Amino acid sequence: MSHSRRSRPTLRLLKTDLHSGWSSPRPQRMLGEDRLEELHPLSELPHPIVAKAAESFGGEVETDSSQGLIKASDKAPLFEIKIQQWRGAVWVDPSSDVHWLIKAGLAKGDHKDSDDFYQQIERAAAADGISNWFPTDVDFRLLRQETAARILTDWELGIQRDIQVGFESVERGESTAIQVGHPVKHAVQLTRLTIEMTEVREDGYEADEILVEFTTDSRYKSSDLEWQAIIRALISLHPPSQTWDRYRDQFSTIALPGAWGERVAILAALNERGELAESEPGMHRHYSHRNHLAGSTVNGTGVRALCGVFLVSYQDHVPLPLCPECERRWSQLPTSH
Repeated sequence: MSHSRRSRPTLRLLKTDLHSGWSSPRPQRMLGEDRLEELHPLSELPHPIVAKAAESFGGEVETDSSQGLIKASDKAPLFEIKIQQWRGAVWVDPSSDVHWLIKAGLAKGDHKDSDDFYQQIERAAAADGISNWFPTDVDFRLLRQETAARILTDWELGIQRDIQVGFESVERGESTAIQVGHPVKHAVQLTRLTIEMTEVREDGYEADEILVEFTTDSRYKSSDLEWQAIIRALISLHPPSQTWDRYRDQFSTIALPGAWGERVAILAALNERGELAESEPGMHRHYSHRNHLAGSTVNGTGVRALCGVFLVSYQDHVPLPLCPECERRWSQLPTSH
């Protein structure tokens, strides 16, 4: 797994060194409640010294910048960074090239105050205690999680970009096929999706119908990864989560004439910013088999409602109005005596 070399803070530093300077109270609250996964990515937390560290040691060696090595730390090379009154020490893990912000503090009292950043460095160096600031197993676990999340996000952005390009040709009345590779095993094709659009122009009814078919490698059939690719594709094409109908590996939906052209423009803007499209919640609650519905809520898988709508039950449906078609079909079901 290839980690970003971008500088990131340790949990010890976040909890112990940064008692002030936050532009938002949320990170401190999350840290206090040990809700660590909600803080990702750590390199983007709203604190000036965290931001400065990430800016000083980013993705490319050519853009690195610092004040040089901290002289007081003669055993463990620490790079010094400065912003306002804040000072920080960045250590480079030789095994991964990941840069860690392991110590931070304020420059105080002309460096004679006992709480001065440089005084703390000198005391730790004299006591051979700088290694106590190094990242722990928890830090490395969070790093692996962030790296996995980044790889998946980049993969989904790739799907979204390919769909934008493919959708531009579909808009001209053509069908198109998009190859989706594995997010890690780049030589492996995960699935192939074919997009076909049909213009319906009849008296009293005009719509653009779209059909998407997925042909997935047997090794990944019914896997979470396949489902993630499907969801990303459907959200990219048409985000309302309850408007897609499913038949086996085919998904279909309709929109007003011209809607697909507008969607291409939206995708282009999202891709330019490097943002993923978000799904839109449904407008109705639906009837479905209780066991299937429970499974979809827990596992994020899809179920078919009585009306034929294919949905993932990730929102609270109780406050929503009941789907009229589900209600009609439910009333036609035989009752047991």
